[in-house]
Amino acid sequence: MRICGIKLTHDGGIAVVEDGRLVFCIEQEKLDNNPRYQHIERLETVVAVLAENGLAPRDIDRFVIDGWDGEIQSEFQVLSKGSPITLNGAPYVERDAENPLTAYQGSGLMLDNGVFSYESYPHVLGHVASAYCTSSFAKAEEPAFCLVWDGCIFPRLYYVEPSGVRFVGCLFPMIGHAYAAAGQHFGPYRQELRTGWNLGIAGKLMAYIALGVVHEHIMNVFQELYDYHFAGDTDLAFGYRNNSHSEDALLTAVHDFFDASASRLIAETPEDILASFHAFVERLLVRGMTSTLRGYSVPETRNLCIAGGCGLNIKWNSALRASGLFDAVWVPPFPNDSGSAIGAACCALAADNGFVHLDWSVYSGPNVSHGKVPPGWQSSACSLKELASVLADNKPVVFLAGRAELGPRALGGRSILAAATSPEMKDHLNKIKVREHFRPVAPICLEDRAPDMFDPGTPDPYMLFDHRTRSEWKDKIPAVVHLDGTARLQTVSRTSEHPIAELLMEYEKLTGISLLCNTSANLNGRGFFPDAAAACEWGCVDHVWCDGLLLTKTGASQFEG
Repeated sequence: MRICGIKLTHDGGIAVVEDGRLVFCIEQEKLDNNPRYQHIERLETVVAVLAENGLAPRDIDRFVIDGWDGEIQSEFQVLSKGSPITLNGAPYVERDAENPLTAYQGSGLMLDNGVFSYESYPHVLGHVASAYCTSSFAKAEEPAFCLVWDGCIFPRLYYVEPSGVRFVGCLFPMIGHAYAAAGQHFGPYRQELRTGWNLGIAGKLMAYIALGVVHEHIMNVFQELYDYHFAGDTDLAFGYRNNSHSEDALLTAVHDFFDASASRLIAETPEDILASFHAFVERLLVRGMTSTLRGYSVPETRNLCIAGGCGLNIKWNSALRASGLFDAVWVPPFPNDSGSAIGAACCALAADNGFVHLDWSVYSGPNVSHGKVPPGWQSSACSLKELASVLADNKPVVFLAGRAELGPRALGGRSILAAATSPEMKDHLNKIKVREHFRPVAPICLEDRAPDMFDPGTPDPYMLFDHRTRSEWKDKIPAVVHLDGTARLQTVSRTSEHPIAELLMEYEKLTGISLLCNTSANLNGRGFFPDAAAACEWGCVDHVWCDGLLLTKTGASQFEG
């Protein structure tokens, strides 16, 4: 059985699952230097992605389209051979809490010269399926709770067993986009005109709050206004909760909340306000989870999966993991909508066979190529041992290896790597990436050495939890230490077959240090570089390594730091 999952809206992607194995997932932002959050607007895109991977539409047994906005059903406007067509799908959230995995049966999917029927499942259920089916819990056939918190919904908790899924409840009445909206009212991203859903602010705020201090008196203001606007027995709060299906009403209510907050917090710095709001929401999350679980009858072992856009908040993930509420916590590398095409396909699997484990690899994105390298670059064969010497000489390298990683974070497939021993390296990388000075650069570290350098230093291969740098290492690896002493750690096993593992081991032999700086290889506001030529055209790093070939800019000079 070959299933093709399709995400048409933002973070558009196409995934193929065959007999329970993920064959590939191609996110549109990772092709042709496309903008982040790229939609699929033309159905020819689906045909082209299938063809690139040796398939035609007729080779697919089932097509599944991820659901989207709409209380009863969603509607998609797309082009087929230049002509506009309308496709319908499942809504954003399931309508039947007792039977969430209910499909919308559609027709009229025009691909190549054929017209195909398709299924569609609620968007939120795609998050549940992608998170659970890729977890070790599914592999062991253990049940798990699944928290889904997207920008336009309240945090929703589900309980998943191999035999099915049921909705447990909402933890508290605040949409995930409130975090980004806070940045539109306070701090460096403040805007006078606050319209739409700004998807790029939340991750930046997670770094910015390290400049601030959490104050209880600020949190008390947020608590009072939260009760009045959202959670209490006021007419305003009742109206807000009753409008939970209206995105515009929810967003307006959130901006009203922050306007009221601003009038009460005039004497406070934006750094402290945002740090305190982050802590306030984190407290809501842990308390809401504790309250919802209280009295809920579950097996002795408690597992948690986290999905939705808010699953990219490493500090909230870490707070839930440290809460003691769960024995194990899993966040897939694609908790946001970059995993929705996979989730759509997994929903179809679950509808037939229950929530079974998906055989998958994080390196299932587009293949890398050299492309047409521009003039001014010379090439030579380069082993990983030789590349380690380049890095040990304090020279940043664009590292492109095999298939791209899934999700929004560079995991060694499309990375800029550099030595972490120079305190100036973080500033240099932020400068060439056009990023603010307070933005962190992540460490990529050999798994067995991580506990020596970080607390807790547990295996975290997908950069989705917070770790504190141990004091004795802060001066040794300053480029990867955030302003608050933490690090967004990625661990790599020595037994991994990915080239990044061998590179880290070779670098360790030369320097005695088992980690490197790791930031994504991309143009500002774009997805990962699709090929070596794109990295060369960017030209901000003088060395580009692509599957055994080192491209060096003519007249390249060493980074001085």
